[in-house]
Amino acid sequence: MTGKIIKGVAGDYTVITPDDKRYICRAKGIFRKNKITPLIGDNVDFEILSETEGNVLKVLPRKNSLIRPACANVDQVLLVFAATSPEPNFNLLDRFLIMMQKQSVSAVLCFNKKDIADDMRLKILAENYESSGVKVIFISVLNNEGIEEIREVLEGKTTILAGPSGVGKSSMMNLLAPDAGFEVGALSERIGRGKQTTRHTELVELKNGTYLCDSPGFSSIYLEGIDYKELKNYFPEFEPYHDKCRFLSCNHISEPDCAVKEAVAEGRVSKVRYENYCVLFDELKNKHKF
Repeated sequence: MTGKIIKGVAGDYTVITPDDKRYICRAKGIFRKNKITPLIGDNVDFEILSETEGNVLKVLPRKNSLIRPACANVDQVLLVFAATSPEPNFNLLDRFLIMMQKQSVSAVLCFNKKDIADDMRLKILAENYESSGVKVIFISVLNNEGIEEIREVLEGKTTILAGPSGVGKSSMMNLLAPDAGFEVGALSERIGRGKQTTRHTELVELKNGTYLCDSPGFSSIYLEGIDYKELKNYFPEFEPYHDKCRFLSCNHISEPDCAVKEAVAEGRVSKVRYENYCVLFDELKNKHKF
């Protein structure tokens, strides 16, 4: 029997079949021996042991897999941040976008809480990220604004919902999948950050062929497998200026006659994005020394 893993908790995997039957399965010992870990989103062969239980026998070939959140066969990531309250951490946001590019997974950027953000803030957010080639959507989960646009983006795809805690991911899930019953948290008054409510990764079928996965919130991401000299290639808005710099090998940091730095100074490239690029460049360069 073939099915898809939609949930995994403590070694128990919920597998859904094409005819919508669900089985709680354990992975055979051969997986540990071969150092294979089944992931949410995996298509698997499994054997049925009873009306509700089974064993995973084989993980079928993956088209991709993500490390954080741990999942497979993903079409896109819907990255959710709050436009305000809490203030968006742009460094964290850019790290996530870079890692999605690294793993060849397209990303859609969603800013929630547009109802409490002023127009200037929304304009700046759009300018900062639309030039990076990412689709940007503004919504208000509280007022149910923009949710139909989200539904259109999700249609027919397997999407991972990701972002820091306290930005409205679980509330969005409850609008999109009201029967799923996701727990909703609140902001911590002491630290101004969200309290994590999602503790495991789970795929929810919104309709036939459309899956959405809520994942635990994150507060940090480390860039892995990227050389500091390659970092500029993960900022698409830099690309039109690469061949206009004095040096072909320009890293757009301290070199003279740098077209990217000129574009930043003239407002054609986001200053926020460029400053994050400089921080990440130094981080990767210092890591490279060791």
